[in-house]
Amino acid sequence: MRPYSKHHSYGFRLKGDYQERVAGLHAIGRESRTEHTYIWDGLQRGEEGRVIFQYTLDGSGAIRVGEETYHLTKGDAFFVEIPSDHCYYLPEESVRWDFMYITVYGNEALHHFHFITEKYGHIFQFPNHANPIKHILRTLEKLETTGINHAYEASGYAYSFLMEFLQYLEYEQRQEKYLPMAITKAVSFIEKNYAEDISLNDMVAVSGLSKYHFTRLFSASVNQTPIEYLTKVRIQHALDLLQDNEKTIEEIAKEVGYTSSNYFSKVFKKLLNETPSNYRQNKSVMPVDRLFID
Repeated sequence: MRPYSKHHSYGFRLKGDYQERVAGLHAIGRESRTEHTYIWDGLQRGEEGRVIFQYTLDGSGAIRVGEETYHLTKGDAFFVEIPSDHCYYLPEESVRWDFMYITVYGNEALHHFHFITEKYGHIFQFPNHANPIKHILRTLEKLETTGINHAYEASGYAYSFLMEFLQYLEYEQRQEKYLPMAITKAVSFIEKNYAEDISLNDMVAVSGLSKYHFTRLFSASVNQTPIEYLTKVRIQHALDLLQDNEKTIEEIAKEVGYTSSNYFSKVFKKLLNETPSNYRQNKSVMPVDRLFID
């Protein structure tokens, strides 16, 4: 990472009510703190409706969130709202805390903050190559060279950070994780046998785990239940087969593992909000060779 001065922070007070509606950039910077008077109490600050993401570059710091205290070292980060019951500081046992931060606001920013913290908590760990971290560094680079010239530009950087944050948590972090061998076996089994009448018990048997342990571990590793993953694999293959107008819906249902075409249509509609027949016949949308589904 680039060398930086002891205090190098930027604040923004730009006009534009869309910043309150969507997302605005309140402050961003990087600092090195060595004084033990460095304390920020989340209930004693003048700002309101702001959320702070702070990432430790080196040294160590600490934060109390409610009744829990966390010690932060290189790669650790916290995400908190102002005002709220938290306090971050340089603890007595630490001689230095190097960090960078971004503070954003706006209705969408608060919405995403609550979604993230309710699902993942307030404390995170990121490698320095993670996109949310690189986004902060790019924004600082921009400020140190050409600057940010208007509110739309600042708002774009604020909202982009939130999207990078969510993308990392929901997708990239899972891809970086090494899947446990039991889950790897189950995923491979599903992808090879989706066309058969397989059940959760079949997946459990392949994994070698208990049903309770398997379902918990699968959901934590893949971010979907085993049945949701099987359904997604089947429907993705069905989408490819629907390109062939010679096959009936009943034939396609059987080819992707459904014994009942009615049940297949029900599952398909729940996932894509239209029936297989309507999907095939709908000529009002641009045709694609591959449709990605969530």
